[in-house]
Amino acid sequence: MTVYAYYRVSTDKQDYNSQKVGVLDFAKYKGWSIDKEVIDNGVSGKILAKDRNLGKLLKKIENGDVLITSELSRIGRNTADIISTCQKLVKKGVKCYLIKQGMALDDTPMGKMMVAILGAFAELERDLISQRTKEGIRARKEKGSHVGRIKGSKNKVTKLLGKEQKILDYIKQGFNRNQIAKKLHVSFFTINNYLVNNDIISKSNETNN
Repeated sequence: MTVYAYYRVSTDKQDYNSQKVGVLDFAKYKGWSIDKEVIDNGVSGKILAKDRNLGKLLKKIENGDVLITSELSRIGRNTADIISTCQKLVKKGVKCYLIKQGMALDDTPMGKMMVAILGAFAELERDLISQRTKEGIRARKEKGSHVGRIKGSKNKVTKLLGKEQKILDYIKQGFNRNQIAKKLHVSFFTINNYLVNNDIISKSNETNN
């Protein structure tokens, strides 16, 4: 059995030691020592669990292992992500302990009940999302609004909105368009169109002169 501790703070200026104190106290109470610490330092809660260091842990953690963390909000982006992460841990036979909530997702009767409740909430979340989507579409149709993207229209709100200075900096550093696209997680065509439509290259030349 390997005992893991997981900590996450949203910014580099925050300190995860407050989380660590509670985790270590709980481990001591259970008579365990922490074998490995997994830390997501400066990682926003908006990032999905699978895209953090926690995601890497989920891939390698094994049946019979233990994961201790300070609270539910540390392990997921939203309700659906939290529930999904907990279900993955339980499915792998991992015992998960959430200190602030006093929750144990393990093989005890209470733990099994909590797992069942999480499963019910996951199903409810999916149903609510589906219902809200259908209601939104129906409401737009009743108002006579077009549903879906109008053919030939351009989405003016792009992933690059507000990132002009960052792009200029990349250009000054000598990165080409393909490299900039990869850094900003967009396609080559998206970055190319943005450069052309916003006259970024000319602005870059002006700042270099």
